[in-house]
Amino acid sequence: MAPNALAAGSPPAGGAAIGQVIAATLGATVATFALLWVISAHRSGRIAWLGRLAGLGERLTGLPGWASIPASVLGGSLLIAVFGMYWDISLHLDNGRDPGPLANPAHYFILVGLFGVFACGALTLALADSKPSNVAKRLTTEWWAPLGGILILVCSAVSLLAFPLDDIWHRLFGQDVTLWGPTHLLLFGGASFSIIGLWVLQVEGAKEHGHSPLATTRLQRFRDLSLAGSLLVGMSTFQGEFDFGVPQFRLVWQPVLIALAAGIALVTARVRLGRGGAFAGVAFFLALRGFLALMVGPILGQTTPHFPLYIAEAACVELVGLRIGRRRPIALGAVSGLLIGTVGFAAEYGWSHVWSYNPWPPSLLSEAIPVAIVAGLAGGVLGGFVGRSLTPAAAGERAPRWAVPAAAAAVVGLVAWCLPMPVPAHPPSATIALHNVPGAGPTRKVAATIRLHPPDAAKNARWLTVTAWQGHGAVVDRLKKIGPGVYRTTHEIPVSGPKWKSTLRLQRGREVLGLPIYMPADSAIPVKGIPALAHFTRPFERDQKLLQREQKPGVSPILTTAAYLVVLAVGLAVIALLAWGLRRISAEIGTLPPRPRRREAARVAPAAGGPRVGAA
Repeated sequence: MAPNALAAGSPPAGGAAIGQVIAATLGATVATFALLWVISAHRSGRIAWLGRLAGLGERLTGLPGWASIPASVLGGSLLIAVFGMYWDISLHLDNGRDPGPLANPAHYFILVGLFGVFACGALTLALADSKPSNVAKRLTTEWWAPLGGILILVCSAVSLLAFPLDDIWHRLFGQDVTLWGPTHLLLFGGASFSIIGLWVLQVEGAKEHGHSPLATTRLQRFRDLSLAGSLLVGMSTFQGEFDFGVPQFRLVWQPVLIALAAGIALVTARVRLGRGGAFAGVAFFLALRGFLALMVGPILGQTTPHFPLYIAEAACVELVGLRIGRRRPIALGAVSGLLIGTVGFAAEYGWSHVWSYNPWPPSLLSEAIPVAIVAGLAGGVLGGFVGRSLTPAAAGERAPRWAVPAAAAAVVGLVAWCLPMPVPAHPPSATIALHNVPGAGPTRKVAATIRLHPPDAAKNARWLTVTAWQGHGAVVDRLKKIGPGVYRTTHEIPVSGPKWKSTLRLQRGREVLGLPIYMPADSAIPVKGIPALAHFTRPFERDQKLLQREQKPGVSPILTTAAYLVVLAVGLAVIALLAWGLRRISAEIGTLPPRPRRREAARVAPAAGGPRVGAA
């Protein structure tokens, strides 16, 4: 039985310890001033090594130094940051809160990676001595900023600033232990969107040096391939709620996010890279996500993050591309999106039953298929817009102006549809009998028999699981039905100690409900423990109330609304900036050469030994 006395030594639940805040602030200040000194010294001519490094990058890549050097550093920085992110999620899921930003080893990777991305944006501005391109923006009389550098700098600054904002959020509202906390979304969203900024920078640099905006060398193709895969990885980070098996939102979100990510990233890849681009992006994605899963799970010993395959979605995009081609990117995106929402959904449905903590049940289909189609269409159109902006347009191409705004509105509509999670006026309850498992060691582990009231409470449920977490591990046990309204566990469930938390979780329709089986006392919140009795009956309640015990009650709704609106405004401003930047670079890079007629193409084909620029 859990003690009622408050446990001692709990990590802080309302913000980091002040000593760690001071140390982190000093470290960030020193790093920022060092970066500013390098920029100032280079601009004033006091150091020459940065200019020589830029010249070397220009000779090796054929791009201006202000485009080649940041591109070389940003990829590694993003890899460091995304590794830290997935490791950090697994650490919080398995071990719980940490005392502060410096007490978690994963935070160092995130901070170093995000600062590296920020430094790339800053160095882009520093290395541009004169007007670097026609789309550059004037900073001072003699200082111009490349467009891509502005996008990278703003996205990375938002991402980096989300770290201290996250601590402020915790102090105001308590810790929101979910990937989809507002400041968390800014953190990894800004980093993910910086990939688009880097792509703009590459196209901008190629255009300035008189090269084709399309990749024409092996190095340029590899750079485009890696950017396509990185964009898919970045879009997939929004699915992290579901990758670890303890989502706090409705399961229908997962197929929606998969379809959106596939539409945006794979259509962009197909339009930008041409034939095979979607497959190339998926290959890079699978290699990187496989590496991250291997590192976080088997090597570091934490919960392994799962991920979708996207192979079927890439095949859909490539098949559509054979008929429509990159010269009609919006049409390619729309038709591809329709297939992503149907054929791609079917493939991911099957994959969820092979390698997923929460397989998609048949009861999900009636809601998930329509929203997946809408998400695929919206993502495909947005991907067509991004790819079109990074690729010369076909002469005479006419895309409907309403398509992209309609796709953005569809995304807003999907959020409005999927987000509500009401609690029923008369929630169900469960009677649970716990049976001790012998030989479990110092931690009490049990098998549970669960009887729901009413018996059909889990009819058409999206999931019915017993979940245990934060006891230096995690357990997600899908229950086995043994009678009308009666279920039993299939794994041992830990129900003792100062860290483990165990709940019965039910998602049905729009409701996401939870029932505590065992909760330890926590002096930092503070809350008393909930004992794991041998036999008890308890009602279901809002699931997030159990998963986010650290949230402070009684916070003014005015303060909460204002805080959410500020975060939303920042996020929308970043998206608007990216849209502006994409339209600006699109107007600069011109058009594709006209498609040769078949007879003419046949005459020149034997002499075509160079790269195929503008292939469908």
